[in-house]
Amino acid sequence: MKVFEDIAAWREERAAQKATDTLGFVPTMGALHAGHVSLIRRSRRETDRTLVSIFVNPAQFTDPADLEGYPRALLTDLALLKAERVDYVLVPRETELYQDGYRFRVTETHCSDTLEGVHRPGHFEGVLTVVLKLLQLAGARRAYFGEKDWQQLQLIRGMARAFFLSTDIVACPTVREPSGLAMSSRNVRLAAEDKVRAASLFRLLSESTSATAARTALEAEGFDVDYVEDCDSRRLAAVRLGGVRLIDNVSLEGHS
Repeated sequence: MKVFEDIAAWREERAAQKATDTLGFVPTMGALHAGHVSLIRRSRRETDRTLVSIFVNPAQFTDPADLEGYPRALLTDLALLKAERVDYVLVPRETELYQDGYRFRVTETHCSDTLEGVHRPGHFEGVLTVVLKLLQLAGARRAYFGEKDWQQLQLIRGMARAFFLSTDIVACPTVREPSGLAMSSRNVRLAAEDKVRAASLFRLLSESTSATAARTALEAEGFDVDYVEDCDSRRLAAVRLGGVRLIDNVSLEGHS
């Protein structure tokens, strides 16, 4: 496994790779868990080589305290990636990735100001900007994203089409803990009793007859609800529990 902190060194390595080898790319913010591992393993099945990036992107955080508290575990992450036989890891420095000082940005004007966008102004601008940079640097055949961040996934797909990117955006199912709680790097910040309660998020989204009913049930369980909305055959929600923000979504296809 080769680890690159210097963007120029990675680009030199990428240019030297065989044109016939396919590259899979998994962008992450670190604090890796089983959900990330599922993306990596799919990439390894479908491509010749796999690149994983680790970068906690400050541009997508609207709350400085959230950025400060975001879990970081680089040495543990690198050990996991080595065990998963990842070929390359890119750990770019902020000063290199944002050498323009975040002067140039990607803005979407249709749905980025709904749902997550209402509660995190500027969040998707930061996400799309960094993902475009990373996709350009990777030059991969396929890039793998989890369905847990459903709105983000749709925006990245739209951006890839709009800018004629050659990378296929591959959606992968949400990986859940045995309780049903969606895997997230933020889960480690949940107190033990809150983690038990958090498991009901998925259940209530799945069982409720409407978004309104789901919101009522979540509030009754002690969640602070940012939103629960049905959109494009999907029920999406964001809640807070013990100061930790959780998002999830479920398919409404075949929902009674």
